Amino acid sequence: MRFGKIEYLNLLVFDVFIKQYKMSSSPKSIFFLRKTYPSKLNKDFLFRRIDAGFISSVAGEKSHRIFKACDVGIIAHKEVWSVLAILSDSGDDYQSATSNALCKILHLNGQVMIGDRALKYYYLHKDSCSFIDMANLWYQKTHLPFTFGRMCMNAYVDFYRNLMLSFVRKLGRGKSRFKGIKIPHYIIMRSVKHIGIDKSFALAYLRNIYYTLGSKEKLGLLRFYRALRLQRIKLPQRF
Repeated sequence: MRFGKIEYLNLLVFDVFIKQYKMSSSPKSIFFLRKTYPSKLNKDFLFRRIDAGFISSVAGEKSHRIFKACDVGIIAHKEVWSVLAILSDSGDDYQSATSNALCKILHLNGQVMIGDRALKYYYLHKDSCSFIDMANLWYQKTHLPFTFGRMCMNAYVDFYRNLMLSFVRKLGRGKSRFKGIKIPHYIIMRSVKHIGIDKSFALAYLRNIYYTLGSKEKLGLLRFYRALRLQRIKLPQRF
């Protein structure tokens, strides 16, 4: 089995879950071998170099249609802090396809910045007006949460569905973020030192994110896919 993982703070809760999950050490190691950024993960998934992973929503559209996507993803209810349009410049972020598409759908002129780099930028400039939080703007326009990535599978579908079901059960019900998974101090500190933020800010950021797709989250995805078609934004392709 080959699992692709986004190497951002927003999946730290999933990392902790995997470390605690009752599984032999050999299969567990697959979850930490292929670490990269979302757009690279999209290509690996489309070329079937990986069997599953948290794939950008824009690249998971086919998996959504053929029912090879779990009701687990990376979701922002309102603000997200790590997907920004920097107003002083313009351009796409090579690391993300979904956020680049969202920027076009929202008709923003700005430099797209995602992930831990964007999170550090928000941390340093949170009191300025130099950026727009795209998840927040999406929510203002649609009153729906935005799903940035979704668990999609090419193979071993039953295994990953059962794993994600265990993840959801461990998380707890509702938008309680991650009440069933406690992040050890040494793990969160290792992450915040690497990014350049403090612990309280990192935990506040993680409380902006949740992982279970319900009816509103699925409606938000459908609204996103419809906007892609209307604006003729191409989905990621193998070639």
